[in-house]
Amino acid sequence: MLKAGIFVDAENVMRTGGWGLRYDTLQEFVRAQNAHIIRANTYLAQDNEREALDVEFRRKKDLYRSNLRQMGYKVVLKPVRRYRDSEGVLVTKANADLELAVDAIMQARELDYIVLLSGDGDFTRLVTACQDLGCRVDVIGLHYCSRELREAADHFVSGFLIPELLPVPDGRSRGLLTAVNEEKYFGWLSIFRSLKLDDIDREIFIHGNDLEGGRMTNERFAILREQQAIIDFQLVEDERGRRAVNAVVLRPEESTWPVKREGEEAENTAEPPIIDERIKGDTNYED
Repeated sequence: MLKAGIFVDAENVMRTGGWGLRYDTLQEFVRAQNAHIIRANTYLAQDNEREALDVEFRRKKDLYRSNLRQMGYKVVLKPVRRYRDSEGVLVTKANADLELAVDAIMQARELDYIVLLSGDGDFTRLVTACQDLGCRVDVIGLHYCSRELREAADHFVSGFLIPELLPVPDGRSRGLLTAVNEEKYFGWLSIFRSLKLDDIDREIFIHGNDLEGGRMTNERFAILREQQAIIDFQLVEDERGRRAVNAVVLRPEESTWPVKREGEEAENTAEPPIIDERIKGDTNYED
């Protein structure tokens, strides 16, 4: 059994469609690859200034971090810094990339398998360094994932495809468009049957007329395969087999809405939404 480590770039996840990430499912995913979890780290920004002023904000943050620790994650906090740039604009930064990279390198010596949840291309060299130490490194990314990072990984998988890793509305599924007949305007989707990386169903039929109301041209439909588009759809099965209907291309603005699983509290799986929280990792913004 592989000795595994999990490293979650939580700020990147939140910015790229990962609202509601289910950390327990992430652990189940790693175990499904015949691995025993030795280390599990998540890297979060901490706005000490705001937490000192806003009691409710601090309460929600404390609860969220406590829940993560109870699930077995080490929570590494990076204080938010505020400063004025050369033009006098107030800049807020919270970037834990260095902490994640150092921890992963130091711990890789005792691991066989690393799962990195991030789309940040700055981690490409980290991936190859851990591989040089003998680790298999899989990357889970969301929107805007670096091509270099995807190609460096031993396996790359979109987090939108992993069952129950992210909230999905009832009755909907998500798959990867892997084959297209441009002339006849149909294709095939691949979906995970389970959390195992090799347990894939590649025989979900989709007709162009069932994707976004059939408004796409044949050429545009074919380009979606080249773009490795994630398709959100309703799965039906009839005398014609299994097929996707009422399908849409998953876009950034459509993948951040929170959806609770029946019978669970939002705080157990996802950070509570906090109005006007604008921590952007290494992204600058004006206050």
